[in-house]
Amino acid sequence: MTVEPTAATRPRNRRQQIVEAAGRVFSERGYHAASMEEIASGVGITAAALYRHFPNKYALFAECADVMADGLVAALDDVPSGAPLRDVLTAVTRVTVAHRAAGGLYRWEARFLTRPDRRRLGAKFGRVVGRVDAAVQRAYALPDGRLRAAAALGAIGSVTMHRTSIAGRRAEDLLSAAALRVALTDPAAARRLARAVELPARPVPRTRRAEILAAAIPLFARDGFAHVTNGQIAREVGLAPSALYRHYSGKVDILAAACLQAAGLLAQGVERSLQEVTGPHEALVALAATHVAYSFEYTALNSVAEAEVAGLPAGLRRPVVLAQRDHIAVWEQQLLQARPELDPRQARVLVHAAFGAAVEAGRRLRWRDSPAHRDAVTALVVGALGI
Repeated sequence: MTVEPTAATRPRNRRQQIVEAAGRVFSERGYHAASMEEIASGVGITAAALYRHFPNKYALFAECADVMADGLVAALDDVPSGAPLRDVLTAVTRVTVAHRAAGGLYRWEARFLTRPDRRRLGAKFGRVVGRVDAAVQRAYALPDGRLRAAAALGAIGSVTMHRTSIAGRRAEDLLSAAALRVALTDPAAARRLARAVELPARPVPRTRRAEILAAAIPLFARDGFAHVTNGQIAREVGLAPSALYRHYSGKVDILAAACLQAAGLLAQGVERSLQEVTGPHEALVALAATHVAYSFEYTALNSVAEAEVAGLPAGLRRPVVLAQRDHIAVWEQQLLQARPELDPRQARVLVHAAFGAAVEAGRRLRWRDSPAHRDAVTALVVGALGI
């Protein structure tokens, strides 16, 4: 039984404790799956006591979303104007690692904020990107500084999206160094790294089940899984909502199929990319080019798989997670051969940093697909790996 402390014994930082606990729950389970009861339990109070601090789940979520942004802004305000790029990135990394458990909600879950709250949060992150961009331009004055700044921040922010066990200081050192390499990546390296990528053909829906899946993916990507109804999906394929159940037992099974399709397509692309490579460096460049090409080609599918997998029930999530681990293990093995000074945990952190750089660079480019964009992002990914 949870007993709420009396006013005399209640901690003065109770609100901060609630926000920290809520951030962890929102990051791990997603906004819609998280409950006020679960958050209250994590703090050791009742749900009724929680509502004395926050009127509803959204109000708590909105405050959680601000924590990382406010911390980054405050940290950069403490860095002297004109400070070296390394100092700026170190400040960002320190805050991000400190908020690692709760920081992941800004990447995918912030889409559930109201438009005014999204604009306000976007303005804060815009200040952070602007400050990093200014430092990047001072260090390496080229027109694409904003892209490199966003990618560097993506490399740092990646630590909030996985649970690889690593000491905070080691994580800070790895990530700040990776971000510095990304920020100083020569765009001309893209042309030197350019290589042909043969992705699997886009699946052609030849059955009603495949048509339903193809119709659901862009809806999930645009509106979020929780906001899409069976009726919306059914209308896209000309079915009555009840007819969906002849092909899928429920909406969550459609999501699971989407996540597995994403994992399968990426695995096929990786298999093709590693044919005829002659060493770990070439293999990592091939993996980077394939990952980037896949991200541009299958943007909606990839975003659904990344953003929604946490919401799957354990039984449906397990094969998706195993496929993701197998994919990361391929990168990790090649990186350990290319950089034998790393241990497996460090290699895994850097692989995730490379993925983070790709996500934020792609977002910065609004996923507008072109050979030049693919080459530039590939160079940033390789820069994060340090090869």
